[in-house]
Amino acid sequence: MTQVETRLPNFMIIGGMKCATSTLHDQLAEQPGFFMSTPKEPNYFSNDEVFANGESWYNQLFSDAKDAELVGESSTHYTKFPTYPQTLDRLESHGLGHCKFIYVIRHPVDRLVSHYIHEWSQGVISSDIEKALETNPELIDYSRYYFQLNHYLQRFDASQLMVVYFERLSSQSQKELERICQFLGYSGEPVWDDNMERKNVSAQRIRKFPFYDLVVESKLMTSLRRNLVPRQLRDAVKAKLTMNKRPELSAQTRAKLETIFNEDLAELGKLVGTELNCTNFKDVAKNGPAPDLV
Repeated sequence: MTQVETRLPNFMIIGGMKCATSTLHDQLAEQPGFFMSTPKEPNYFSNDEVFANGESWYNQLFSDAKDAELVGESSTHYTKFPTYPQTLDRLESHGLGHCKFIYVIRHPVDRLVSHYIHEWSQGVISSDIEKALETNPELIDYSRYYFQLNHYLQRFDASQLMVVYFERLSSQSQKELERICQFLGYSGEPVWDDNMERKNVSAQRIRKFPFYDLVVESKLMTSLRRNLVPRQLRDAVKAKLTMNKRPELSAQTRAKLETIFNEDLAELGKLVGTELNCTNFKDVAKNGPAPDLV
């Protein structure tokens, strides 16, 4: 058996989307003895078009892991049921049923709004958030944390699963990093890098449009814009393409969402031994007991 075949992940960050998984991925990559995949989100076991690349494609992502103590990847699509129903079947068939899984969650409404902003900026959603909730059920489904986690609990032992609160990861970063590394069985002493830039923050997103990469990201076009287009005009165009204000939900819509999420959080709370609902979530996440499943 080749080295590529043997150096596969022994843990995965499985979500949730817009819950600082990119930041956690990068922080772990900085720790001695860790090897984290590039790209951060292979989405191999979830996305059909990626899975079609074959086992050798996935395995080679870890070909440089060498003697790393811990090898990981971070694909938030792995907790996007029912969008990607074959994820766990594929993961197990690849021999990765032994992995440990880290699931980062945040207040479900906050996650939903950040998810909407992301999809809007990518041009996937063009309607306002109220209309988007009617046509894009995944905005809600991906914030139903017990619903997502339960798919794993039906396949794997609870000792393989760890829940991390985004709010606590943000406010007690070093302590949470130590807890995560202890869960993974890391033999070193992890250090959180406060100077590392946060990734994928959904603030002041610029909406993508045809030829966006050519027009906006190209160094040549950037130079031409700055030299030929008046700043006032550039700022006006940018303002039209940017969501500067976080969208707000109507009181009626928020109440409907909280009813859905409270039912899900009640089940999650039973798993972690703490009462959870939309009202107390942030306080529990910051100040309550760690959400241990075992």
